[in-house]
Amino acid sequence: MRRALPLLALALLAAPSRGQEATPAPRVAISPRGAEEIAVGPGKMRVEYSRPFVRGRKVFGGLVPWGQVWRTGANAATTLTTDVDVTLGGIPVPKGVYTLYTLPGEKQWTLIVNRQTGQWGTEYDPKRDLVRIPMKSLPRSDFREAMTISFVPEDAFRGSLQLSWEKRVLSVSYAYRK
Repeated sequence: MRRALPLLALALLAAPSRGQEATPAPRVAISPRGAEEIAVGPGKMRVEYSRPFVRGRKVFGGLVPWGQVWRTGANAATTLTTDVDVTLGGIPVPKGVYTLYTLPGEKQWTLIVNRQTGQWGTEYDPKRDLVRIPMKSLPRSDFREAMTISFVPEDAFRGSLQLSWEKRVLSVSYAYRK
């Protein structure tokens, strides 16, 4: 009987407590990862980012403040990878890996292509900027709950990189550079 008590105590300690599950329920990411890839000339471009949701919040001028560099997504920094030389907004961008930031404004937005990579999204070093490119900002006719970055091709060599969220679409042109 003396041996049974320590074994019973160990069994009780190892067992899940009341209301506690033996295996945790799967967790859904609040801002899930997203990726978009497109063929451009003989190569491709890819963007990887985390997709925040509106969830009843004021996005532009609130969650995304005017006049401050924004990580352009959530969590880890948004990454652009291109294995060919391209132009963004007519400005040359050599093949490579970059971080994309934006500078939101009530009237004008700017896309920032930055050479620093692999950092958390809020670790921005302006000394590492490659280029700053004005973006077009247009209203959306519908509401987009999750932020989405996409490539919209015109043909095999050019198109636009678009960021859509809430009731806004921001874009900059891209093109293969020979």
